[in-house]
Amino acid sequence: MDNKGVIIRQSSYGVKDTIDRLENALKQKNITIYARIDQQAEALKGGIKLPALEFLLFGNPAGGGFVMEFDPKAALDLPLKVIAWDDDQNKTWVAYNDPAYIQARYGLSNQLTALLDIDPVVTTVLKH
Repeated sequence: MDNKGVIIRQSSYGVKDTIDRLENALKQKNITIYARIDQQAEALKGGIKLPALEFLLFGNPAGGGFVMEFDPKAALDLPLKVIAWDDDQNKTWVAYNDPAYIQARYGLSNQLTALLDIDPVVTTVLKH
């Protein structure tokens, strides 16, 4: 599996707790939560059994707006998103786009790329 452009971190919390913690931390930073999807439940509607898997879509309209002003195609990667899932050994993982990959993809400046870097929030949430 090619994980180019994706940061993956292990969580010591379950999927729901991990996404709850991320959602709360983002809200405390005045980040807009656009959607939270229980992908496990959605897949089950189609007859597919998945381990726990949740998706969170979020962003900062001002920050993302600057990025899209620079290159409208960046909207393909915005709003930002994060997923958490359980693997077959019941370990919980978190994945999100690497801001360096998005930077290279759209030729963003370091200043614009910093607006997309959620790694500090994720690593803080996973440590506590």
